[in-house]
Amino acid sequence: MAVHEHTHRHTGFRFPSLRRAGTAPAAGETTATATATRAYVFAGLRLLTGFVFLWAFLDKTSGLGYATGSGKGWIDGGSPTKGFLGGVAAGPMESTFHAWAGAAWADWLFMLGLLGIGLALVSGIALRLAAIAGTAMMALMWIAEWPPAKYLSDGSASMSTNPFADYHLIYAIVLIALAVAGAGATWGLGKAWARLPFVSRNRWLL
Repeated sequence: MAVHEHTHRHTGFRFPSLRRAGTAPAAGETTATATATRAYVFAGLRLLTGFVFLWAFLDKTSGLGYATGSGKGWIDGGSPTKGFLGGVAAGPMESTFHAWAGAAWADWLFMLGLLGIGLALVSGIALRLAAIAGTAMMALMWIAEWPPAKYLSDGSASMSTNPFADYHLIYAIVLIALAVAGAGATWGLGKAWARLPFVSRNRWLL
């Protein structure tokens, strides 16, 4: 069977060209594309981070069977802080965290923090407040786990993989970066929120 090659045309799929043939993209177009790409990346990071906080809230509230077992949720009478704070076994605030574990005020502050930070990130509003609250929460959780410790108070190995940088630190940096970048303007309500009169008068609410 003979095969005839036609070199003058191609019928395969092609992506549409973003510029005219034989022309290089202008500097302004390159800058605009880079700015848009950065905005989408930050928006995606914001939504994913918001889901982390909201999922933690939902799981601890209802006992979805992941970190919180079924029937052990907050609505079932369980305490969102008792297990974590009661299990602290290293660091300068060990006894303090033990005293806070299971306290009603600690449970409410923790759960409202998860909910508020999660909603702020998903909606794209009040990112500065979310960054402040989230950084404070992550700092307390970092102290509770106390990565610098090689050994726990009972003498067993802490299994810490890094004496400083852990996921709590990363989350705090992400929250600050999202607030600084104004990441709520893309795929969020950040622009509409910023135009509200009381927000315009109080820029710390952005």
